[in-house]
Amino acid sequence: MKCISVYTDNFELFSDIFEQVMENPLEENEEKELEGITYSNSGEAPENYVERMAQKAEVVVMRDKSRGLTILQHGSVFEILIPGADNATL
Repeated sequence: MKCISVYTDNFELFSDIFEQVMENPLEENEEKELEGITYSNSGEAPENYVERMAQKAEVVVMRDKSRGLTILQHGSVFEILIPGADNATL
């Protein structure tokens, strides 16, 4: 799974830029800023990452079923996990 990290703890700001982040693909380890919020391509996350993180009390797990995305929020970061092309279509 590809992981995009969005560095904010503000859900409203995250929601405001989410679509733009998804529409502007990044190269691995590339970082950009949008409306004062930094986001980056954090590379690949292991398949069991969501299950491990979901067990932690401080982690919020959200799903976008229409696109097959999982979004984790913890601390001051949102992580958008995008399945590989063989797992789902975006």
